Amino acid sequence: MRTGITNLPLHHGRCPPWLFEKMVELARAIVELLVLEEGAEGVLRRLSDPFWFQSLGCVLGFDWHSSGVTTTVCGALKEALRHREGELGLFVCGGKGTAGFKTPEEICRHAERYSLKVDPEKLVRASRLAAKIDQSALQDGYELYHHTFFFTSSGEWAVVQQGMNTERREARRYHWLSFACPDFAEEPHAAICSERREEFVLNLVARESRTARDLLPEIAREQPEKLVKWLSGLKEKVLDLPRRHQLWLSDLNPRRLKTVFLHTYERLPADFLSLLETPGIGAQGLRALSLIAELVYGTPLSYCDPARFAFAHGGKDGHPYPVDRVTMVHSIQVLSRAVERAKLGINDKREALRRLAHIFPDLP
Repeated sequence: MRTGITNLPLHHGRCPPWLFEKMVELARAIVELLVLEEGAEGVLRRLSDPFWFQSLGCVLGFDWHSSGVTTTVCGALKEALRHREGELGLFVCGGKGTAGFKTPEEICRHAERYSLKVDPEKLVRASRLAAKIDQSALQDGYELYHHTFFFTSSGEWAVVQQGMNTERREARRYHWLSFACPDFAEEPHAAICSERREEFVLNLVARESRTARDLLPEIAREQPEKLVKWLSGLKEKVLDLPRRHQLWLSDLNPRRLKTVFLHTYERLPADFLSLLETPGIGAQGLRALSLIAELVYGTPLSYCDPARFAFAHGGKDGHPYPVDRVTMVHSIQVLSRAVERAKLGINDKREALRRLAHIFPDLP
């Protein structure tokens, strides 16, 4: 089971309306067939695999290496399942920009509309924690701007979200899966694959940061004046610190952080996840508390980046060749017929697809 991270170059421009329309149709046929074959949970497993997700984007006709594949494929999946969620037992919430902030509202609306036997608050918490961890607890230089939450009628879930590094014009996509996430606080990504590792990454959900995670809530319960005094003292001694700490400390203003520390002092977080869920606690607050833990108490932290492909119909920008509309329409028709015949118990098309997979086992 592979869930994790994908790095992509930032691309501007929009998906042509005619292509998005076909992407929606083809995505609907693919998802319906997968639900028949593997169930809704099987679709979640597929979406959480960065390699399979990337290949899906290629099959749907989008650029293989563009950052837009994340937002466009997620958008196509959401549109493809619209009004089919109850039948398939698979729901899609969130999206790019402000749409991502509507995820909690959409989760609760689906749960109420379809009378799902799930606790929507647990799903909302999973959505928020996944976003908070990749935005604040894993500080790799990418600001989240896309969050899509998939869940089933049984309460299992997957997350596909993306962050942006505007200086390097690169994006990074994060995949989550409930089956592979027994503990949000430690190694929540089952495995992480990437072509490049960032040089300085504060990773508070790494196994090596466990001692710090236990200590951070204790530090956060200290009086704000004491924490501000510690940070101010550390900044005065910046020349004595390793290079990475110069970079971290230069971004911190101890006096401005006093307001953040007041939130933690008033709420008295009991553990790391409670600290992470405290309103007002973001990347800078966690960074400040982490520095205090390491430099005042000698607590080890992880600064290692946790991060460690298929065309069928062409690509949007003509690479490696323009989208073949005729072939794409034919693929939609074949898959749609296979779904309809499968519903009637006529499975020869699916058996043919299975045989094809056995003949070419290396295909995603």
